[in-house]
Amino acid sequence: MAFVIFALQLVLYILLLPMYLLNFLGVWNWICKKWFPAFLSRFTVTYNRQMASKKRELFSNLQEFAGPAGKLSLLELGCGTGANFKFYPSECRVTCIDPNPNFEKYLIKSIAENRHLQFERFVVGVGENMHQVADGSMDVVVCTLVLCSVKSQEQILREVCRVLRPGGAFYFMEHVAADHSTWNYFWQQVLDPAWHLVFDGCSLTRESWKSLERAGFSKLKLQHLQAPLSWVLLWKP
Repeated sequence: MAFVIFALQLVLYILLLPMYLLNFLGVWNWICKKWFPAFLSRFTVTYNRQMASKKRELFSNLQEFAGPAGKLSLLELGCGTGANFKFYPSECRVTCIDPNPNFEKYLIKSIAENRHLQFERFVVGVGENMHQVADGSMDVVVCTLVLCSVKSQEQILREVCRVLRPGGAFYFMEHVAADHSTWNYFWQQVLDPAWHLVFDGCSLTRESWKSLERAGFSKLKLQHLQAPLSWVLLWKP
């Protein structure tokens, strides 16, 4: 089976050789940072439509973590185009952080479409080092489809714990490796190297739940589900 996976990976490598060459020359990363936000702005329309009920369920109790004044301070990590905004409660104070500055114009559009939110700021930065966000300043941190592409899940989760106030909550929804006995996992292994190149560092085979289990949260709820897009997702209800 390992040989079959390698052979199929080799076929993909040959098909994507121009992209690998651009990557070798140091050009592909610049191109990817430009086109990926445009792709994601279209993808999230379909994704939100298919996952709407799950997202509403996931974010249904966000308001319970609001501060004494009744307003919720929320940090979205890897905010992308702002696809989650429509699911946040009214008057929620949203701070966004993402390493790709090219998302900003799409984020501004999402802000204009979600007037029920109070947008605080957009920070260009990585989740592994959120020094722009003060200790214990957030009621909630949200992270969806992000842990698949970060350099260090462990460091990001330490940063999440740092910026959350005592009693705050971390909400997440991630695509992860399928069960190793399934055809889904077979194709995840085949596609993973090419997927990582084309989709800005995203990995199909990460077992992100293991990092979450080691992160030291006082309470952790995990559920695996089969998403309509044939991705195995991990989410906190």
